[in-house]
Amino acid sequence: MALPTPSDSAVALVTGASSGIGADIARSLAARGHALALVARREDRLAELAAELSGRHGVRAEAIGCDLVTKAGRKRLVDALAERELRVDVLVNNAGFGTAGLFQRLDGARETELVRLNCEVVVDLCGRFVPGMVERGAGAVLNVASTAAFQPLPTQATYSASKAFVLTFTQALRADLHGTGVAATVLCPGPVHTEFGEVAGLEQEAAALPDFVFVPSPEVAEAGVGGLESDKGVVIPGALNKVTAVGGQFTPRRLLLGLGRRVYRLGDS
Repeated sequence: MALPTPSDSAVALVTGASSGIGADIARSLAARGHALALVARREDRLAELAAELSGRHGVRAEAIGCDLVTKAGRKRLVDALAERELRVDVLVNNAGFGTAGLFQRLDGARETELVRLNCEVVVDLCGRFVPGMVERGAGAVLNVASTAAFQPLPTQATYSASKAFVLTFTQALRADLHGTGVAATVLCPGPVHTEFGEVAGLEQEAAALPDFVFVPSPEVAEAGVGGLESDKGVVIPGALNKVTAVGGQFTPRRLLLGLGRRVYRLGDS
């Protein structure tokens, strides 16, 4: 079993836990008996989820509101864990967001913030908590990427690149951790009905997709936690998503980008 045994003094830390896949990953871990440290900016939602998990599964669930994009926010997280005498045995890096549009027309500051949250925070939190796991000889890391990680996406240049980073980082981290007792898994969901599309400005694109391409958020979460539990390196929920991921890996980039331009009806400007 790659997941550590639940303990009263240890928690599974889940970032981006206020909604969607993050909240469902927390539910999946709580059902396995793991105490939770729930992290996001919306502390009111975290408190509701913490109450739900404690009531349903009898586990300890702590809500920690902070903005992980900032160094001050990450320090607040670390300080809160220390104050509550909580050890992180499972780390779930789920916090992230996307943007959509021609890169030259997007807000540059927002794109930089995306890289900080989707990439820098993943590395920072792994750097803070993985060494302790290695010292104890047990631990698990689940980093959430996307099927966007397998190919460059026109109109989502920064987002697809950030998720490619998460995929590659986690695969290399997994190799570095071999033999330590610490597992690392990357979860790569395809389309899911969450708040992601609204934040990214992709509501019209999502509405145009047929229902069968969407995998329910609880199913994605269970696949990720189950994959971590069985020590899988890469988890791609949904048969169609597995096919598109393989295609994205092995199709020549020139063909992929040409297809992407036609799909998004991009001109030469």
